[in-house]
Amino acid sequence: MLVRASKALRRGLPRNLHLGGGDIRTTAVCFPLSHRALLRLQGPETLSFLQGLLTNDVTPFAEVGGAAPRALYAHALNVQGRCLYDVIAYRLHENKQEEQHVLLECDAGLLDSFRKHLKLYKIRRKLDISPCLDLLVWAVVPKEPSEGLPHAGQAVVLTTDPRVEVMGWRLITRKDVNPLEIVSGCRLGELKDYHRHRYQQGIPEGVKDLPYGTALPLESNLVYLNGVSFTKGCYIGQELTARTHHMGVIRKRLLPIQLSPLMPLENLAEGTEILTESGKSAGKFRAGENEFGIALLRLATTKEPLRLKVSDNSQVMVTASVPPWWPQTANK
Repeated sequence: MLVRASKALRRGLPRNLHLGGGDIRTTAVCFPLSHRALLRLQGPETLSFLQGLLTNDVTPFAEVGGAAPRALYAHALNVQGRCLYDVIAYRLHENKQEEQHVLLECDAGLLDSFRKHLKLYKIRRKLDISPCLDLLVWAVVPKEPSEGLPHAGQAVVLTTDPRVEVMGWRLITRKDVNPLEIVSGCRLGELKDYHRHRYQQGIPEGVKDLPYGTALPLESNLVYLNGVSFTKGCYIGQELTARTHHMGVIRKRLLPIQLSPLMPLENLAEGTEILTESGKSAGKFRAGENEFGIALLRLATTKEPLRLKVSDNSQVMVTASVPPWWPQTANK
C-alpha cells in the first residue's frame, strides 16, 4: 500500500511511500548504517543513464503503480568487469508523470568517488547528481524474515531489502527523525551487531568485503543476491560478466566463515591467506565481526578443515558454510 508523508517531508521528496503489510514483533532491531551514504539522481534521463552503468535492469522503475519495485540491488563495474561500487537504488517517483527521482546507496567512504564516476559518464544527459547529507540509512532486521512493517510515519523510504529476505528492511530518514517512532516495537541496535548478522549470513557490503576494482561480481554472488540482469543489454563491464555466466565455471565464491578460537579480526589484513590442512591455498579472508567473517574460497576446499595463518606460531581454525538463502541448484 502507499502512505502519504508529512508536508515537511515532501520538500524535494516523494509524496508516497511503499510498504508491506503485516505485524512487526518487538524483536525487530533498527541498525544505524553509518558506513553507507546516499546520492540523489533526478531528471528525465535518470533511468536511461543508470541502465548503462549498473549490472541490474532499472527499467522496472519506470512502471506504473504497485508493479514497480521500490528498490534494486546492483554493482557498478569498471571496463574490466570488476566491482567498483555496490549499490542499492531506491525509486522515489511514483508514476510516469513525475520526474524520475532515484537515491543510490553506496559505501560512505566512496561517496565522492562514486559521484565523480557518475559525472564522468553523465556528459550532457538531463539529470542532476548530488549527495544527500541530510538523510540517514537504517536496516530493520525482524526475527522472522516474513514480518512486515505496518506504517511509514516520517520515513523517506521504507522497503524490503532487495538482496535477500533474511536482511529484512531498508529505511531512509531525515537526520532529525527518530527511527523508533517510525517502526513501532523496534529497538535500536549497534552497527557491529548488524555486521555480525550479515557476515553470519554471508552478505557482502561495502569496500572491505568487495575491494574496489578487485572483486568479481559473480564470485561475489551477485546472481544469488538479485543484483544482475543478463537480458538488459550493454552496460560497463558487461562483457566479462556475461561471458563468465554463460560459458565459465565459477570456482571461487564469497562464503561465510566462523573462526575458532575467537580473535580480534581487526588485526587481520584483508587478503590474509586461508590454507587447507595440507598447506595449499584455499582462498583469502576479506572481513569480519567477532567470530564471523566472509572469505573468498575455492568451492572444492570448503568441506575440508581450513586454517588461517595469523603468524608463524599462531593459527586459527576456519569453518566455511553454504548460506541457506543460496539456490538449491547452486554450484557448491
